[in-house]
Amino acid sequence: MFRRQRVILKAAVWGVCLFPLALLLYQFWTDDLGANPIDHVTRTLGVWTLRILLASLAMTPLRLLFGVSWPITLRRLLGLFAFFYVCLHFSVWIVLDHFFDWEQLIADILERPYITVGVLALTLLVPLAATSTAGMVKRLGAATWKRLHRLVYVAAVLGVLHFLWLAKKGRSDPFIYAGVLAILLGIRLWDWARRAARKRRDGLPARMKMAPVGRSGPAGRLEQSSPIR
Repeated sequence: MFRRQRVILKAAVWGVCLFPLALLLYQFWTDDLGANPIDHVTRTLGVWTLRILLASLAMTPLRLLFGVSWPITLRRLLGLFAFFYVCLHFSVWIVLDHFFDWEQLIADILERPYITVGVLALTLLVPLAATSTAGMVKRLGAATWKRLHRLVYVAAVLGVLHFLWLAKKGRSDPFIYAGVLAILLGIRLWDWARRAARKRRDGLPARMKMAPVGRSGPAGRLEQSSPIR
């Protein structure tokens, strides 16, 4: 992909990811946030956090399935937007919903499972966002950086669970997000199993690929075994 195409694609991602926030600001300006504005804003930010996070997780499966590499260039940008939205989501909950009532906030985290897993998901995303730069990859080393960033899968599972517990009865969209996440993780698991099998095949001992040295039989002739193929 040419540089100009990458710039256009990333600009499109910026536009799509900022559109929900711009819409919320417009609804605030026009007094169109509904009967419960805080709940509307909190839920909208939370839903878009999950959507963008799943989009970032879909970049590698797209490469695995279709053999195209350009989606990988969008993975970090989408991940940072997901972190941006989850910070806004929790900021609204802390500032507008509880107005810095830390005692009540801590009580909610400890007593309400859907809040517990939501806060844990946010906590896991913090080190991922902090180490998203190329400089941090060099400091940590590629192997350590990759192991650390596998926490995004745990954060995604916790985010879906948070949404499932929080959603009202009769809503099907939380299960759609759960299904999408299951498919994305399934593709990665399939690729891991495929690479592990290939590694085992390539790592067969050399003696398994060569005929063993024969030995002299009673008649003094050399007995040879057939090579394993």
